[in-house]
Amino acid sequence: MASAAFELTGKSVYVAGHRGMVGSALVRRLAREDVKIVTAERREVDLCNQAAVFDWFARVRPQVVFLAAAKVGGIVANDTLRAEFIYDNVAIAANVIQAAQQSGAEKLMFLGSSCIYPKLAPQPLREVSILTGPLEPTNEPYAIAKIAGIKMAEAYRSQYGADFISVMPTNLYGPGDNYHPEYSHVVAALIRRFHEAKLAGAKNVVVWGTGTPRREFLYVDDMADACVYLMKTYSSAELINIGTGEDIAIAEFARLVADIVGYSGEISFDASRPDGAPRKLLDVSRLAKLGWRATTSLQAGLDRAYKAFLADQ
Repeated sequence: MASAAFELTGKSVYVAGHRGMVGSALVRRLAREDVKIVTAERREVDLCNQAAVFDWFARVRPQVVFLAAAKVGGIVANDTLRAEFIYDNVAIAANVIQAAQQSGAEKLMFLGSSCIYPKLAPQPLREVSILTGPLEPTNEPYAIAKIAGIKMAEAYRSQYGADFISVMPTNLYGPGDNYHPEYSHVVAALIRRFHEAKLAGAKNVVVWGTGTPRREFLYVDDMADACVYLMKTYSSAELINIGTGEDIAIAEFARLVADIVGYSGEISFDASRPDGAPRKLLDVSRLAKLGWRATTSLQAGLDRAYKAFLADQ
């Protein structure tokens, strides 16, 4: 693992995807650094449009790039919008990485997803498990697009000597999450469902799946802090997992969310809905050796996430 000091101070830093949960957390974190934060609305530059991306980079020439832009969603979105998920995410990765190289960016960070790991890879998931087995079928198109981005960053480092790195965040939650009733991730979906059940006085809330899969959850501002830390200190072709190193069964997690929201009714499980992978826990020993650990507890993070949800209502 190569650690290398990289100076952010005084540089122009482009956050691709700044309106999303991950991108907005990066912008919040970068506000504490002495940098010029650069963002672009979709109407200014559609990241799926190669010509538009190349032109924008040629004009703006950001020195540092956080590639957090992606088409994302929960298990249903991933399984039903398969063509959109692979096309949009491959296009975004290819366009931004090539444009960063062409325009002379000093450093780029590509943000992947823990779904890049094989469905039945040994737990906890180590960075070396990538491409060692079949993917979880429900989100395979998204995973393949993210793997393509990782391999592009690796190839550009190999061929051009570009300081491009890839990080792999676990399941994220927090301010700016997507609360769509069908297409949201599990944390946002549960917050919304329990909140609406509380308001309606519902006696029972149905949670998708069996409740037995185990998941790891990381507060998004912790993830942003890890990304800035790694941008300053890490330089290698090897992936770095970002997570807490702890997981929780969905059934237990659902009860915790219900308690935070203040819903006291029954919780039942709809086993006809897909579970996804049985377990997804990241091995974060590489990150720990580099000197970073998550600091926000699940209870505190969920409390902040619910407050952010209420503020948006």
